[in-house]
Amino acid sequence: RRCCEFKLLGKSSIVCRFVQDHFDHNISPTIGASFLTKTVPCGHELHKFLIWDTAGQERFHSLAPMYYRGSAAAVIVYDITKLDSFQTLKKWVKELKEHGPEDIVVAIAGNKNDLGDIREVPMKEAKDFAESIAAIFMETSARNAVNVEELFQKISKQIPPLENPDLESNESFKIIRQPPPSNKRCC
Repeated sequence: RRCCEFKLLGKSSIVCRFVQDHFDHNISPTIGASFLTKTVPCGHELHKFLIWDTAGQERFHSLAPMYYRGSAAAVIVYDITKLDSFQTLKKWVKELKEHGPEDIVVAIAGNKNDLGDIREVPMKEAKDFAESIAAIFMETSARNAVNVEELFQKISKQIPPLENPDLESNESFKIIRQPPPSNKRCC
């Protein structure tokens, strides 16, 4: 098994669909960040995603680096029905490229492809942008469960193997126990 920390910028509905196979029409905006996990098969391995779903609002922007630092992948989501969300996505990509891990796998997801009749972001424009930054590109619909699993499978295939294959993949961190304090008294 392989374990990777993962950063999702925006659109909690994609995370909810991926982790719980559920869509909530009344999902509340993320405050700060939420953390979820899911283990998926990838070839002959199991990959465990540790997902940080962070708030996309500007007031939480300064918190983002502490979540994507050390991440193996980042999905940056925009709403295909809102051009301004695509412009904001470009700012997140710039931030990630400047301050994120050098080898991070980046994916661009255009969500709400079930609302193509009110599209504001042309698919070709988004796809060309993703190609220009060597990112995975996919349009999704969290509502209709379109391309959500496929997005994470593509990411899973691009994440490099662990440097130490002997490390148990469920050991994303180690706890070192300190010996209890001595009952000996001085003097």
